[in-house]
Amino acid sequence: MANKLEFRGLPPLAIAILSLLIALAQIAVSDDKIPIPADKSQVNAWFQQNVQAFEARKGTLDPNLEAAEAIPPKVIRVSQDGSGDFKTVTEAINSIPAGNSQRVIVSIAGGVYKEKITIERTKPFVTLYGSPNDMPKLTYSGTAQQYGTVDSASIIVESDYFVGANLIIENSAPRPDGKAAGGQAVALRTSGDKAAFYNCRMLGFQDTLCDDRGFHFFKDCYIEGTVDFIFGSGTSIYLNTELRVLGDSGLSVITAQARQSNTEDTGYSLVHCSITGTGNGTFLGRAWMPSPRVIFSYTDMSSVINPLGWSDNFHPERQRTVTFAEYKCSGEGSTPAGRAKFAKQLSDADVQTFISLSYIVGSKWLLPPPRV
Repeated sequence: MANKLEFRGLPPLAIAILSLLIALAQIAVSDDKIPIPADKSQVNAWFQQNVQAFEARKGTLDPNLEAAEAIPPKVIRVSQDGSGDFKTVTEAINSIPAGNSQRVIVSIAGGVYKEKITIERTKPFVTLYGSPNDMPKLTYSGTAQQYGTVDSASIIVESDYFVGANLIIENSAPRPDGKAAGGQAVALRTSGDKAAFYNCRMLGFQDTLCDDRGFHFFKDCYIEGTVDFIFGSGTSIYLNTELRVLGDSGLSVITAQARQSNTEDTGYSLVHCSITGTGNGTFLGRAWMPSPRVIFSYTDMSSVINPLGWSDNFHPERQRTVTFAEYKCSGEGSTPAGRAKFAKQLSDADVQTFISLSYIVGSKWLLPPPRV
């Protein structure tokens, strides 16, 4: 930071301007530390203030993202009636060259697209965009028996800097009956770093969303499922997202975060979400791996939630290594008194890490949803 000696010899107006620029730069660098407000009605205003468009963020973003966003985006249009550049999403993705270095927006017209789509690691800066008034459905029926669990996904995103907006992403395979092996069926797997999803609906049963690796952000989304319907090793924030439990008499679990040890800096933070659905006895998370980290803050929990809240997955030794926590949640399913003893109710100080964009280093890469 410049001091008064470094300003020596400059006129007062120049010093004032330089001081202002330094102050603004400091705000731009630290804005991801401003916590998400406790009042849900203020969340959108907070987001608009702290996740500004590229033009307002030049000079503060990751260099690779800076270079890609500085070029006007290329828009590829997909429509099943032939009025676009391609009739399938797969054809549009195939047209993007390996080593892509600019934002490419694949604008998808309404309709049902029965495709198994992969965005390869060599194709960063891709956006799949649907109209919020006519959201396209991207669907496939792959199962773990056919492809293995993580590769059963209808959409596989392996590339960095991906954005999905206004999409319905579905795995249409039938609900597993709990008897036949391999019935798990992923709708979306996101394995690239720095991915954002806005107003997306993810539909499935067991293992709906594989939040696999990297920093991820979900806002205004809807995710439904039965068992482990958000799972993987991502470091992610879910904001204002509905988690719909399709419960019955069997086991139902929302999260299965896959942190292996407390030295790994991964985990899921779910803020101002709502838990709805059917059945009862659903766990917020289970210790699928030794050291999962899942935090629910300001979340409305219906009666579908088991009073215990959390499961050690029949591994009592993992009670010492899990980070399962809640902060100022509400609703019939949020009562702290009956919670498992290894779960925590966080203090105002302890929760700060998990309710700001700094948890996913958002100031370096997170941009608002696109407009096409």
